[in-house]
Amino acid sequence: MKITQASASDLEQILELQKISYTSQAELYNDFSIPPMTQTMQEMHDDFSYKKFLKAVENDAIVGSVRAFEKDGTCHIGRLMVHPSFQNKGIGSSLVHEIENTFGACKRFELFTGSKSEKNILLYQKIGYKIFKTEKINENVSLVYLAKLSIMPFL
Repeated sequence: MKITQASASDLEQILELQKISYTSQAELYNDFSIPPMTQTMQEMHDDFSYKKFLKAVENDAIVGSVRAFEKDGTCHIGRLMVHPSFQNKGIGSSLVHEIENTFGACKRFELFTGSKSEKNILLYQKIGYKIFKTEKINENVSLVYLAKLSIMPFL
């Protein structure tokens, strides 16, 4: 498995992977109108214009992806996804570590997931993220925000 920066030509495959990967989240919340399920190709291109996309590739197929952008010294990480057939193999953790390295100058890293997504929360906590707020979106959904500070080596 190799992690590299995605190109615009990868967006269609990443969008397809996104819909496959987020189906379990849509089922968990009984809501198939969540943004990862409804995102269009135009919206993917809009994201690509200001976010860095990484892809995890195995046997010439994209099996995972993540995207992020920097604002005011914070790296905002989003849409971490791994194909269901490739989950629990460390790909998600590797993608997060690689996006953190890509934004190594940031002082802080932040991401969010749904409050019912216990497996995701545990993964993020395992790699150093701490919950700092919860936001109720509607009767069914609350988002859990997690962050961690950059560990800058002394020069």
